[in-house]
Amino acid sequence: MARWENGPGVLHGVESAVPVEIAASYHARARGLLGRDGIEGALLLTPASGVHTFRMRFAIDVAYLSRDFTVLAVRTMRPGRLGLPRLRSRHVLEAEAGAMARWGLRPGLRLSVEPRR
Repeated sequence: MARWENGPGVLHGVESAVPVEIAASYHARARGLLGRDGIEGALLLTPASGVHTFRMRFAIDVAYLSRDFTVLAVRTMRPGRLGLPRLRSRHVLEAEAGAMARWGLRPGLRLSVEPRR
């Protein structure tokens, strides 16, 4: 997909389809998961190469994705942390801590995101 838009979508490539919220605008990416107590599914930040968890209320799993949605790395971040940017990362997927392990998401896996209209 050449141009992403904010909105709902579905993440494919893991054990079961996962609902995803796409954050493509600067404002949506900057807000991210701030002010929330949790998330059902995941949040896709695009374009993005790094994240932070300052002012967040819960720990998150972070998956760094390449341009073709190959998982480069998966990390768990507690609130108040700064994640270093990944040079080859084009997208970042965020979810509640432990969710990505339940989905079977791991480095090397190729994912896809289908926007819903």
